[in-house]
Amino acid sequence: MFAQWAGEHPTRPFRDMLVQARVYGVVPIDQLLRSASDWKLCRASPFVVPPKQHWPAVRATLSLLRTLGEQGALPDFEVVSAYRDPGLNRCAGGAIGSAHTQAFAVDVLLAPWADPNPLCRFWQQHGQAWGMGLGRYPSGRIHLDTAGYRTWGGDGSAASSFCSKPR
Repeated sequence: MFAQWAGEHPTRPFRDMLVQARVYGVVPIDQLLRSASDWKLCRASPFVVPPKQHWPAVRATLSLLRTLGEQGALPDFEVVSAYRDPGLNRCAGGAIGSAHTQAFAVDVLLAPWADPNPLCRFWQQHGQAWGMGLGRYPSGRIHLDTAGYRTWGGDGSAASSFCSKPR
């Protein structure tokens, strides 16, 4: 499905930016351009190239993902959602002002055997320096972005944080 979509949409400038920033391949391009799981229900495209003004945030988030992988905090994951335009975000039940629309965020699924605790430890130790947002949705998906230091929990609210703040 991605190959057909990519054949009809200009992705070259985006790919070139990723190569130039040395973050191409951190996430497979077909995953990186996924819009939202509810794309069909919302009558949207399954893939989208983020607007150019969001590309610095794309680079920052991919740099974070690369670092998480190198440090063993995020092994074996799949990106299931990334940039969403505001209309799709609203239809998909995303938060108003979501980092998916304002910057660049990814929702990931960890492999069933993956332990999320190293991710929490990284957030506690380095999240503030990265401006890292880390959340867990009721579905078990994990949200990552570089749009501000915060966390939220399985019920989607800030009141139940996924990781506790460092002491």
